[in-house]
Amino acid sequence: MGNERTIPWTTAEILEATKGDLLCGDIKYTFEGVSIDSRTISANELFVAIKGNVYDGHRFVSNVISSGVRGLIISKDEIRDSAGTDWQDKGIVCVAVNNTTKALGDLASFNRRRADVSVVAITGSNGKTTTRGMTASVVSTRYKTLSTKGNFNNEIGLPLTLLDLKNSHQWAVLELGMNRPGEIDRLGEICIPDIGVITNIGFAHLEGVGSIKGVMNAKGELLKRIKPKGTAVLNADDSRILYLSTKTSRKVLYFGLSEDACIKALDVNETTTGISFTLVLPEERIPIKLKAFGRFMVSNALAAASVGYIIGLSLEEIKAGLECFQPVKGRINIFDVRGVHIIDDTYNANPDSMEAAIRILSLLKGSSRGIFVAGDMLELGKHAESMHKKIGALSARSNIAKLYVTGEFAEAVANGAGKEDKNSMDIFIGAREEILEDLKKSLLPGDWILVKASRAMGMEKIVEGLKI
Repeated sequence: MGNERTIPWTTAEILEATKGDLLCGDIKYTFEGVSIDSRTISANELFVAIKGNVYDGHRFVSNVISSGVRGLIISKDEIRDSAGTDWQDKGIVCVAVNNTTKALGDLASFNRRRADVSVVAITGSNGKTTTRGMTASVVSTRYKTLSTKGNFNNEIGLPLTLLDLKNSHQWAVLELGMNRPGEIDRLGEICIPDIGVITNIGFAHLEGVGSIKGVMNAKGELLKRIKPKGTAVLNADDSRILYLSTKTSRKVLYFGLSEDACIKALDVNETTTGISFTLVLPEERIPIKLKAFGRFMVSNALAAASVGYIIGLSLEEIKAGLECFQPVKGRINIFDVRGVHIIDDTYNANPDSMEAAIRILSLLKGSSRGIFVAGDMLELGKHAESMHKKIGALSARSNIAKLYVTGEFAEAVANGAGKEDKNSMDIFIGAREEILEDLKKSLLPGDWILVKASRAMGMEKIVEGLKI
């Protein structure tokens, strides 16, 4: 059972990892893990006081000490003389650092280096969560695999994942997100990938990086963080990624529908039960049936298959991993309620994923009535108005009977739809609660309804409301 525990930490290792100052405590004291949550921390864990946008962990230091915790990492500007003396008497280990968020990442990087694991790091504007799930499913057909949970893909979430490494793990499959320049670089510095995957480059997080070129450069930061003898897995169907590939000295494996791709798909077939294709590797091929929807899922599967190919998995193992993959909650999950087909794609949204979801609705509804419930796409900065208008226009062109919109840019979506289609589409603008009320009155058996927006819009509440 010892192998199934997280790797313990001595105070000496904490100091080595963080380059912090030991204010008090025993250098040989050992902790069983690391936590940033004062509500769930165990007495044998080290508490890292993170300063977040909403909460500052330093405000909860006295609480964790009262609960029996014996170790702290705090910011140097939060040191209190009286507390220090008190802590010394209680045998508390306290390490002071310049920046506790950076210290958390430094602990994770130290943990990654001392654990006997290899790392796959996945980024991209769309599909990174699904690709991470598919890749973990493929890799775990042979190896004990740690994978990012939920959306733990930022400068706090990624370290927390790596700090969960156990001695039994052989691979870690990690998702890297970003909303500003330099973030992927830091995440890559922390996780030190053996394999780096870029799924695609699209119109996401424009507010933080300014332009599509800014997105490309930000995603490209991953390439220089791949180990020198590692491999970059890149989408041959994306011109911006092809440009990035000319700038890296790492070995590159291309995937995609393009003739130039090394790992590719033939005979793609979309149905109301999923999507099928023939997976083509350099010397062999095999039919694949995914329990997922949308042609973009094929690209995600090819990226995952590429990782399997690089690490030497058999074609049958790759197939088994892909076919047992289940879509993440809120990512094109389809279910029926009282004869109405609901497409729950509320996990997140940007212009490219919105467009893909609308196309799925259009395909799956066939001759039935299609309804689109849309909320804001966030972090688009100065491009927000025009991008929302384009989504409205696409909705109107996609033979959708009714469009529900909510959020700051609801009028922009409605205007885009109205200019494209003057008559046939019914448009309803309102709050989430108003939309849900109207939906429940107007839905008919056989209708197909798509619900999608950025995560912060909370559109899953509409989905949940429809189930009642």
